[in-house]
Amino acid sequence: MILQTDGLLNRDTRGDWVRLRTLILLRWMAIFGQLAAIVVADRYLGMVLPLGLCFMAVGASVVANLIAGFVFPQNRRLTETQALLILLFDITQLAFLLFLAGGLSNPFALLILAPVTISALALELRTTIILGFIAIGLLTFTSFFSLPLILGDGTRLVLPELFEFGFWLAIVIGLLFLSLYSRRVATEIRSMSDALLATQMALDREQKLTDLGGVVAAAAHELGTPLATIKLVSSELVEELGDRPSLREDAELIRTQADRCRDILRSMGRAGKDDLHMRQAPLGEVLREAAEPHVSRGKRVLFDLYPSRNGDDRQPAVLRRPEVIHGLRNLIQNAVDFSRSTVWIDGEWTRDTITIRIVDDGEGYPAQIIGRIGDPFVRQRRSDQDMTRRPGYEGMGLGLFIAKTLLERSGAELSFANAADPFLTSEERPERCGAIVEVIWPVDRLVVAPYRPLGENTLIQS
Repeated sequence: MILQTDGLLNRDTRGDWVRLRTLILLRWMAIFGQLAAIVVADRYLGMVLPLGLCFMAVGASVVANLIAGFVFPQNRRLTETQALLILLFDITQLAFLLFLAGGLSNPFALLILAPVTISALALELRTTIILGFIAIGLLTFTSFFSLPLILGDGTRLVLPELFEFGFWLAIVIGLLFLSLYSRRVATEIRSMSDALLATQMALDREQKLTDLGGVVAAAAHELGTPLATIKLVSSELVEELGDRPSLREDAELIRTQADRCRDILRSMGRAGKDDLHMRQAPLGEVLREAAEPHVSRGKRVLFDLYPSRNGDDRQPAVLRRPEVIHGLRNLIQNAVDFSRSTVWIDGEWTRDTITIRIVDDGEGYPAQIIGRIGDPFVRQRRSDQDMTRRPGYEGMGLGLFIAKTLLERSGAELSFANAADPFLTSEERPERCGAIVEVIWPVDRLVVAPYRPLGENTLIQS
């Protein structure tokens, strides 16, 4: 199945995720903190500060907040450029305060990390790099050029050059580390969110198809009686209108069309009947249903069903759940896409578990991503051979993620491996030499209780 998610998953609109209200609230917090620090340093610690310039710097933030709050709606989503300018203003304002209050001797110098970290969380990489370089440049400037902190008795607080360099280096390393860490976490959260949304879309589509089958069956059931009545009446009219050929032909046409409608509804009912018998099926039939779209794509798809040593010889009946069928279908599609000629689908059951193995004779999973299979958006550079084999494949790992998520929701455990050593020669490789996916369910999560009668179908109320 192809999901139309390009606009959702591939379009990067990070700046649109930041609300103006959020940055305004953060700036108000910074303003109150700066005012508190200035008042405490002046009134209680007796430090000599250029209060006029300090309050002017804080006032600039107050004015900027008031203008932003009154001119723009607070629920406004900022563009990338607007968010960059706001954070750049905050960095410059803080650097100016550090220039007025001791530079790196001021313990509040580490607050310069905050705007860059926000950018790493919410904005694009280019914006974060720009802010990071500007922050490091302003921090370096204040380490060389700044007004010293002066106590009430005239003592100047001057750090040794080694300590000052250590503070500068610690803040720069912290800025780089927090930016990289925050961006990595935010990217993974966004990727997981997008992938889960795509998974839900896939499950909703499968559920709608299942529900549609029930609607078709209900329509076939409901229309059966009126069509039978139409056929009966038209047959009687054909007999009674023997002496009126033109009207008899019309009655025969009505009867013929009623028969045609009956045949159409009967075929639709067989395709979409939603009764208790269709909600469960033998394991082999469920596997064949999952593989059905891919068995005619030029590759052999072989099924092998068998009990384990302590399993019942009779094939278990399992629930035909949409997430199970769709998840297995994605795994089978992946195997067919990358196999040379054959895909094996093995079903094994014990008294406690149901195990499905999907094996192909392709190259197997690349060694560099085998530990990350099942994560969304695992990208890999494609070779010319891959382009020929699967021209529409984007290589993001989203299909495997969807399959893994859906199957795990049904109670399954998945494992991915390669069937053969990649360094073996073509003569040494076994027949089943490609990728292996093993899916294991506890019996109580998938298998219908043995010997449980199905009961009667629910009557459809007219």
